[in-house]
Amino acid sequence: MDVILESQRLIYKPLSCKHLSIDYVNWLNDNNVIRYLETGGNYTLKMLSEYLKEVEKKNIYFWAIHLKESDKHIGNIKIDPINMRHGLGEYGIMMGDSKEWGKGYAYEASDKIIQYSFEDIGLRKLTLGVVEDNIAALTLYHKLRFSVEGVYKEHGLYEGKYCNVIRMAIFNRGNEK
Repeated sequence: MDVILESQRLIYKPLSCKHLSIDYVNWLNDNNVIRYLETGGNYTLKMLSEYLKEVEKKNIYFWAIHLKESDKHIGNIKIDPINMRHGLGEYGIMMGDSKEWGKGYAYEASDKIIQYSFEDIGLRKLTLGVVEDNIAALTLYHKLRFSVEGVYKEHGLYEGKYCNVIRMAIFNRGNEK
């Protein structure tokens, strides 16, 4: 997947070994960044390099989010896995650079990738899972018009306690906003 996309303030480049950096490793070791993610903690440059090599081998929709003005890599967003038979895709985002939080970049990136998923890939539904305690993510997903489809009770261990995971979805409604 070699699709490069742009929105008002951001550029989305295919995630690759070009994104290997100590800053990226630091995101994966930052408890504030990874507290509700399935990955991260005790990462090294070598581990990240191996991961990025695996990503490059796969033909998936996985972008690095860059600021247009500086080309700074601030996070990642993906639609994976995709099931074309059923028109489904799983959405995921990580805003790694905490200095850039609270500026609307997660919304801007998500809105662009959701639009691309529906209009260009041709999906009919995007799904996601979010830890119930992750209020910032829940706020974002509701703003993006995801709706709750179900709750997995005490599904994952986060910060030393078992938490509910909310399953959410958004449907392609054509031009409906």
